[in-house]
Formats: sequence, C-alpha cells, structure tokens
Amino acid sequence: MTHLDHPGGEVSAANEPQGDVLDGPFSTRQLLHIDEALRIADRETGLTFSVYAGDLAEPQRAAAEKLHGQLADPDRSVLIAFSPNQRVLEVVTGADVRRRIPDRDVKLACLSMAAAFAGGDLAGGVIHGLDQLATHAGRA
Repeated sequence: MTHLDHPGGEVSAANEPQGDVLDGPFSTRQLLHIDEALRIADRETGLTFSVYAGDLAEPQRAAAEKLHGQLADPDRSVLIAFSPNQRVLEVVTGADVRRRIPDRDVKLACLSMAAAFAGGDLAGGVIHGLDQLATHAGRA
C-alpha cells in the first residue's frame, strides 16, 4: 500500500473519442499498452493481473480487497487499484500469489509506480509495476 504524496499530472484523453472506456485517465493508446502488459504478465506467470483506476470507497484498502475478491480466481490474482484523485495505490495479492511474490517485492513495485504517478506518468507506472510484479512471480 502506498499513499501518493504528489498528485502528478493528469493524462488527458481530450483529443480521443469520448466513450465509457475513455472516461478514465488513459488515452486509447495507453489502454492498449496496458492491455498488452496485462496479457504478457498473465501469459508469463500463469497468474491473473488486473488494474482498477478510479476512486476507492473508504476504507480504501478494504474497497480494493473487495474488488480483488470479485475476480474469477482471487487466490491466483493480483489487483493493482489506484485513485489519482485520492492519491492512493493498493496492490492486493491472492494466497497463491503471495507464495511467489513476497510483500517486500510488492512494496518495491508500489514505490516504483508511485514515483511514476507523481511524475504524471500513470500508464507508464502501471506498465512498469506490472512488469516488476510479473518478474518477481517468475514463469508459470
């Protein structure tokens, strides 16, 4: 868990077509890059990685854990949940994942993501965080 000390710059989708998916902080191109990073992480590790970007109800950790619990296989899943508006980042890992990715490595990935977020690079932070977590998990 990391509280983001600096809000960073918002990523604007003002030049992109508007729609439900683009109501968030990512452009279409950024969403495609994140989707590719998710597929690579899933394929290489045999785990399921998910990203949630949006406000989290109070208490935020419990809200992220609830979202994680709604995934198809929570024990083998990793959820990166963050809220740029609230400056909060939560990474929730399932029981099977915790055997492969120690809390220390999750915290390092969170610090890396938080640094990118503070610099205004939301998509890059997510992509780099996914890569770090997948690398620590190792091959399936």
